[in-house]
This record gives sequence, C-alpha cells and structure tokens, in this order.
Amino acid sequence: MAFLIRSSGAVVKDRETMEEILGTCGVSLEFWRVQSSDRTAALLSANSPGAEEMEEILSEQDRYFQKLREALGYQTRDLVVVYPELPGLSAMLDRFRPIHYHEDDEVRYVVDGEGVFGFVLPDGDQVELLVEKGDFIRVPRLLEHWFRLTETRRIKAIRYFTGTAGWVPVYTGTPSLFSGEAARTA
Repeated sequence: MAFLIRSSGAVVKDRETMEEILGTCGVSLEFWRVQSSDRTAALLSANSPGAEEMEEILSEQDRYFQKLREALGYQTRDLVVVYPELPGLSAMLDRFRPIHYHEDDEVRYVVDGEGVFGFVLPDGDQVELLVEKGDFIRVPRLLEHWFRLTETRRIKAIRYFTGTAGWVPVYTGTPSLFSGEAARTA
C-alpha cells in the first residue's frame, strides 16, 4: 500500500486522505490490479526483459491503455525497466531528483517494484508518495515534482504519452524539504 509523508514528518496511510492532499495540486492516484499470467509474472521478476518480452508485459496491461486512449487521448505507451545493475542508472536518476516540471502530464502505472514521487503543494509544503505495484499516477503538466528510487533501486512502470513533446525536465531550483530517505523509513 502506498503512503504519503509530509515535509513535517507526518505519515498518511489512508488512501482517501492521500488522494485529498494530492488533489490539491491535481495529482491523480488510483490502484489498478496488475494482470499477470504465469509467463508475465516471470517476466516482471526478471531484471532486464528483452524488447519482445517487454511487449508481452505491455500487451497484458493493454485494457488500461485502451481506457486511457478513449478517455484522455493517450496514443503510445512503453515500459521503463530500472534495476540496480542498469548501466548509467545513477546518471539517469540524477536527472529526476531535482525539483522540476514537464510541459506534458507524467503518467505512470507501476507494474513491479517501487519508487517515490515528491510534489510541491500549492501552499509550498512538500510531500513524498511511495508508489508500488498496482499504483497508477498522473502528475499534471507544470507541477513541480521529483522522483527517486527506494533502497531496492528497482521499478518497472508503463509510461503513457499523448505525443512526443513535453518530456524534457524543466528544473525550477526549488529546494527540497526532504533528506531523500523519508518515504523508505516510514
């Protein structure tokens, strides 16, 4: 179960309260059961599935993609696979740790592993949200946020796109109120 931590250290585990807090900045959080045949479950547990295997994982979750395509106009999706031995992992993560925003919505469906999204709320407070397998999150365009991995350094997430523009992070220089380990230690 995902949970949220305020910069004050208060932990929120109630889904309704989390959604209320995140709703103040337009973040949508839902839980979608990961569809998983025996084959897909094995692929999800592998560190680095190949292109065909990644397509199998994506195809098994396509009922959600169809829903997003019809309701919100998403056109493409891919699978991002992150694991401790991934070449260039530290450099990749360094791009997402500073507070930034995107010109387009950031939409993720976690199908394995876990990570932490952080957000700057309208009142300037900051929160971190642990997302895990089954969590679907939509971060609205222009919202200041960041992302980091937990100590497991492992996540597989489907990314949904309406187009190819808008994915360059725009760094704001806003300082983080978190030490970087809050969500994992709660």
